[in-house]
Amino acid sequence: MASENFVDYVKICCRSGKGGAGSAHFMRNRVTAKGGPDGGNGGRGGHVIARGNSQFWTLLHLKYSRHVFANHGEPGRGQHKHGADGADRYIDVPLGTLIKDAESGEVVVEIIEEGQEVIITAGGRGGMGNDHFKSPTRQTPRFAQPGEDAVEEWKILELKLLADVGLVGFPNAGKSTLLSVISAAKPEIADYPFTTLKPNLGMVAYRDNRSFVMADIPGIIEGASEGKGLGLRFLRHIERNPVLLFLVPADSDDIASEYKTLLNELEQYNPDLLKKKRILGISKCDLLDEELMLAISAELGQLEHLYFSSVAELGIMELKDAVWQAMDSATVW
Repeated sequence: MASENFVDYVKICCRSGKGGAGSAHFMRNRVTAKGGPDGGNGGRGGHVIARGNSQFWTLLHLKYSRHVFANHGEPGRGQHKHGADGADRYIDVPLGTLIKDAESGEVVVEIIEEGQEVIITAGGRGGMGNDHFKSPTRQTPRFAQPGEDAVEEWKILELKLLADVGLVGFPNAGKSTLLSVISAAKPEIADYPFTTLKPNLGMVAYRDNRSFVMADIPGIIEGASEGKGLGLRFLRHIERNPVLLFLVPADSDDIASEYKTLLNELEQYNPDLLKKKRILGISKCDLLDEELMLAISAELGQLEHLYFSSVAELGIMELKDAVWQAMDSATVW
């Protein structure tokens, strides 16, 4: 997925339709000079409805269409004819889209199922016609109810990627290189921090024609959960990944400390992230000899880990095996 086409955040203006006014009509025809009230009700204003669509992977289609207006309801008419409801407007969104109220920040809904439909801005109710208000003591009501006004409000849409495994690590840990080697994804790769500015998805081929989806998010730095760096905005993308693959490069000064820092940032952002299946992968192992690997393993103690090199393609299949085993035993979020 090209990063310039990946949009995971949009702010849109939603306006529902106004309800149609009720009719204050009285029956009049060539045989009835003074008939009773026969005004029909006004139609409901159109809703703005979010709908889950698995064919979408990004919010790009909403980036340049930020005003979504539903149609107004039709007014009622005589002879008990009710006005037509206003046409609803549908917003198709990828699965994993979070919809919030822009003013309060309150979460309205999270779209997680194909075809799931949720009204995010309700249309105004249609007004009652004068026929509704007649009674034995008020047989000729000369009034009808106006329709409810339209509602205009801003909504924030945030996409959480739906992937099987999410890559977590500091900048330049080798996440993008790994994704480019084991999938057809082509993320930007360079020898400087924050090369990845947008999340990337890759389909990884596995044994017996099986596959899984891996997500690479921009690197986390210490303090990301407090808004530092780029991590805060993109941490939501790993909330829906059942398996987290932590990458720490072999040339790190302290691998165990770096891993603990990453765990701490995730815990500060959302403690539930630590309940996921975790794998610690030590990248760039082509820089190590057997003696150094043994020394690092001794420092890590009981902490499960594995070594691999994306460039030299060492330990790649072992890494895939570990990911697949973790997926088999992981809880689906």
